[in-house]
Amino acid sequence: MTTVLVTGATGNVGRVVVRELVRSGARVRALTRDPSAAALPAGVDLVRGDLTDPEGLPLRGVDRIYLFPVPETAREVVARAAEAGVRRIVTLSSGAVTAGLDSGFHLPVEQAVEDSGLEWTHVRAGEFALNKLFMWGPSIRDSDAIWDPFPDSPGCPMHEADIAEVAVKALLDNEHVGRAYTLTGPRVLTSREQAAQIARARGRDVRFLDVTREQALAHYERQGGWAAAMARFMLGFESYSGGEPEPVEVELAPLPTVEQVLGKPARTFAQWAQDHAGGFR
Repeated sequence: MTTVLVTGATGNVGRVVVRELVRSGARVRALTRDPSAAALPAGVDLVRGDLTDPEGLPLRGVDRIYLFPVPETAREVVARAAEAGVRRIVTLSSGAVTAGLDSGFHLPVEQAVEDSGLEWTHVRAGEFALNKLFMWGPSIRDSDAIWDPFPDSPGCPMHEADIAEVAVKALLDNEHVGRAYTLTGPRVLTSREQAAQIARARGRDVRFLDVTREQALAHYERQGGWAAAMARFMLGFESYSGGEPEPVEVELAPLPTVEQVLGKPARTFAQWAQDHAGGFR
C-alpha cells in the first residue's frame, strides 16, 4: 500500500488532500504542529512536525509527499526525502509561477524538487475563492458590507477542493509525472458577481461600500490575520513578491486543466459559496 506524507495537512487544501487520499485507500501520514487539534479522518497517522525542521520529518516508509511550500528549507526537505527512499513529490505551487510573477516563494520549491531527480508534479493553483472569505467574511457577517474599491474587477476564483483533487491524482496516478498543472476556476467573474452569489448562498443581501484603496487597506489592517497580511498585494500597493508594483499584462481566462485531469468540470463559484455560506452568516 502506498504511504503518502501530507505536509500542511490541516491547511485549506491539505485537509482535503488527506480526506481524498483516505477515500482512495492510501495510507496517510499527516504532518501537523498540533496533532491533538488536527480533527482529521480516522485511520490517519498524525505526526507532530514542521517543514522548518527538516531533520524531524517522519519520512521512514514514505513513498510519496504532498509538499506545502516552505522555500527556506525546501532543498533540505527534498534531500532528506530522497535519502529516505521517497519516489514522488507533488508540490502545492501557484499560477504566479506560470505568469512569471513568482521567483522567490513557490518557484524555489519547484526547482528543489526538480533538481532532486525524484518524480514530480507541480499543482499551480490560481486564485483561491477562499480569499473572499478571508477578506470579506468579517464585514459581511458584521454589517452585510464589503470593503472593496474595485467591485467590477475580474477574477477566476477556484474551489480549494479542485486543487486538492488534482494533487491527489498526481500523487496516485503515474500519468501526471513531470507535469506542471496551472489551475483556474471555470469562469471569469467580477467581484460584484461573486458578491451576488455569496448573497444568494447566505440568503441575505450584501453591499459594496464606496471606499478608496487607502480606506480599504486601513480596514483590512485593522481586521488582522490573513487579510492584513495580504491587503497591500490584493489592493495593488505592492507586487506579488512584495516590491513596488509594475504594470504586468496577464491574460485572465479560465483554463480547462481541472476538467482534463479530473474528468469532470471544475466547481463553480456558486457551489463554493454554497459550501461556505456559513462563513458569511
